[in-house]
Amino acid sequence: MDLEKLLADRLAQAFSAMAGGPVDPVVRRSQHADYQSDAALALARRLGRPPRDIATEVLDRVELTDLCAAVEVSGPGFINLTVAEQALGTLLARMATDPRLGVAVSAAPQTVVVDYSAPNVAKEMHVGHLRSTVIGDAAVRLLEWLGHRVIKANHLGDWGTPFGMLIEHLLDLGESEAAHELSVGDLDSFYKAARAKFDADDAFKERARLRVVALQGGDELTLRLWRLLVAESEKYFLTVYDQLGVLLTEQDFYGESYYNDMLGPVTEELDGLGLLRNSGDAACVFPEGFTGRDGQPLPIIVRKRDGGYGYGATDLAAIRHRTRDLGATRLLYVVGLPQRQHFEMVYAVARHAGWLSPPAVAEHIGFGSILGSDGKMLRSRAGGSIKLVGLLDEAVTRAAELARQKNPDLPEAAIADVARAVGIGAIKYADLSTDRIKDYVFDWQRMLSLDGNTAPYLQYAHARIRSIFRRAGIGQITAASISIAHPAEHALALELVNFGTVVTGVEQTLEFHRLAGYLHTLAATFSGFYEHCPVLRAAGEVRDSRLALCDLTARVLHQGLYLLGITTPDRM
Repeated sequence: MDLEKLLADRLAQAFSAMAGGPVDPVVRRSQHADYQSDAALALARRLGRPPRDIATEVLDRVELTDLCAAVEVSGPGFINLTVAEQALGTLLARMATDPRLGVAVSAAPQTVVVDYSAPNVAKEMHVGHLRSTVIGDAAVRLLEWLGHRVIKANHLGDWGTPFGMLIEHLLDLGESEAAHELSVGDLDSFYKAARAKFDADDAFKERARLRVVALQGGDELTLRLWRLLVAESEKYFLTVYDQLGVLLTEQDFYGESYYNDMLGPVTEELDGLGLLRNSGDAACVFPEGFTGRDGQPLPIIVRKRDGGYGYGATDLAAIRHRTRDLGATRLLYVVGLPQRQHFEMVYAVARHAGWLSPPAVAEHIGFGSILGSDGKMLRSRAGGSIKLVGLLDEAVTRAAELARQKNPDLPEAAIADVARAVGIGAIKYADLSTDRIKDYVFDWQRMLSLDGNTAPYLQYAHARIRSIFRRAGIGQITAASISIAHPAEHALALELVNFGTVVTGVEQTLEFHRLAGYLHTLAATFSGFYEHCPVLRAAGEVRDSRLALCDLTARVLHQGLYLLGITTPDRM
């Protein structure tokens, strides 16, 4: 049902037969026709022939009459393809009767681990956690929908030296008081109070140091208090995930502590492979090709002199576990761009150790920062980190006001549902519609606008289509026949049949701005169709066909936005 693939497969056979070997026909959408192939230009140098001659010969060899109404060579050797209306109608009719909208489940499903979100125990989630959580959730949704076995790994910061001071502060407060403070989500105050005592009180600092030793040594009381900190923090994280509407659950928490028992064997294996080197205060691995500004090799600290382990050791243990024990062949790390070098070093060591060998691959799904209107990192007016819960609450409040203005007759319960869908959707879409490696400016007015490339625009397009069926008194479309006649129908049909191509492309790149851009183009194209092609005022088969186009557009918008983690209300 993938039109672009159908055209590419036909042209590939003709190009390959003429060239005597495999040729990518380079089929893409074009402003000069529906599709265009550029392969003749690249092939000209290899064959020593004019590209127009190559393109002409390819068209003599290829059979496209069932798919194209017009095929021509233009310019220096482009092949322009105009799709036949009947072919579009046939493809759309199949798509309309397919619950998966023409997008097949992967023929080679993988086990994929997605490492994302990663808040720290006893610390509140702030705006800095937003991108990892939203991008990771979209990756999980898309890969699961395409049939892959996806393991969500929320790599909590739940171990290490800070827990000495946190547990001692917990003891100072008393367990019940500390549990209450943590249960109401006031994690920042708890952490800051512990930190202030640690910095100002030498006796407290020494108690904290000894508590870390007790924690690492498995002291029963210390472990129980540590578990209390972790459990209360996890409850808080889950409330944030519920508010944000992401798929993470308590089963997905894999804290740093999860890998503790694996650190010794990992260190021994690295040593046995001859990769571990003593470097003063620590045993390190120096992956080849990584140097600092001074030209000296950069280390991954595996084990410190005091017997503790570095973060790199935990990351290596995670890779070893995920490939050996979980059987993962694709490891995705949704972490900010500043961590790129660290992960590339970890991947290099894991490959050298044999833990990351084909077909297994690890990918750093990096992303930029969220900026304020001043072009600097987004912060509160006081200069601190913005709590994620506060940001989400404000989004919903602003969206509720917009809903009341737009549709004052909506009951308050309905406004609450729309406000959550629109407010949370606006935040997610502003993030995912931006090329993830770039920074973007957080702008309430732009992201909540009903115009432009925003979630509310797409959600409103979906709601407007559903209102057509309510006005017509139609619950479900049963028509299997779709006819394309008007240019606006043709344009909409081309966008609809392109859905599978876009989704499978994003499966590989995880560039969600391409899916977001497609959905915006689809909604805008539908607007042009709706303006030029009457639906309910049409008669007979034309009306049925246009209703089917409307329904298919709504379904694609709904599914596409779901893959981005965005809800599509039927009314706005």
